[in-house]
Amino acid sequence: MTIDATPTPRWFALPLLALGMLGFVSAWVLAALFFERQCAWLAVLAAMDMVLLLGIARWPAGASRAGWAFAATAAAVVLANFGIAAGELGKSFGLRPWESALMLGADHAWTLLKMANSPLDLAFYIAGLLVALAAGFSARRRGPSAR
Repeated sequence: MTIDATPTPRWFALPLLALGMLGFVSAWVLAALFFERQCAWLAVLAAMDMVLLLGIARWPAGASRAGWAFAATAAAVVLANFGIAAGELGKSFGLRPWESALMLGADHAWTLLKMANSPLDLAFYIAGLLVALAAGFSARRRGPSAR
């Protein structure tokens, strides 16, 4: 019996990553709307969550894991900011965040986000992306299981 040292990516890893990212975005939007802040520090937690999800799915460590974690973290930052803008705007009109998101245009969202995000928020977003890259590259590979 031979043991393959490099695990192949599992078919369920990317759907798991997408579902995990959407769940994290939902929690981020709810936290931001509750605290009435951007909660940009959650970008770092999102990055660690994306790497953890890929690790749970046994996606091989290295450039591939780092790339997917980076992309999922970037998507989480963009979607969370869009959801926060939609939620804050929807409050004024008595709409739920998903209802106002359907009516919010990209230009209006961009204008709102430029006003809402401080340089510290941008630093947290960049830190989250860097954490996703670093953790994706340096994630330890598991050895063969005794099972």
